[in-house]
Amino acid sequence: MSVYQHILLAIDFSEHGIEVASKAKSLAKTSQADLSIVHVLDNIPMPDTSYGTIISLTEDSDNELLEIEKAKFMEVADQLGVAQANRWLIWGAPKQEITELVEKIQADLIVVGSHGRHGLALLLGSTANAVLHHARCDVLAVRLQDA
Repeated sequence: MSVYQHILLAIDFSEHGIEVASKAKSLAKTSQADLSIVHVLDNIPMPDTSYGTIISLTEDSDNELLEIEKAKFMEVADQLGVAQANRWLIWGAPKQEITELVEKIQADLIVVGSHGRHGLALLLGSTANAVLHHARCDVLAVRLQDA
């Protein structure tokens, strides 16, 4: 039995995202764990929808920004070989959506990238910090080097 059974990778499409993704994939392979992937949209307006905050990955929308985000998300998920059922594109606040999703899918590890923070950014916090303090499972914050 491995240490982790189900790993949730939270991605943000930053320039270092592939580094975080490759570490999550490697850890999932080593642990023989399932790998799920989530991207939380908090940077584009949410249209009025009948389906809530979870976005269908199989249906097209009229929202051009959403379609661009979906395409980027699907490309990363395809590169990682993540099963369709383990792909989550959600609108909302990253901390809240990630910690709720990890409970829903019963993942036992969240992998997220983390930049070193200084000054005001340290006081305001980050997604990685918020997830670390609110998740009920282990969190691996992959340290990212600012360019």
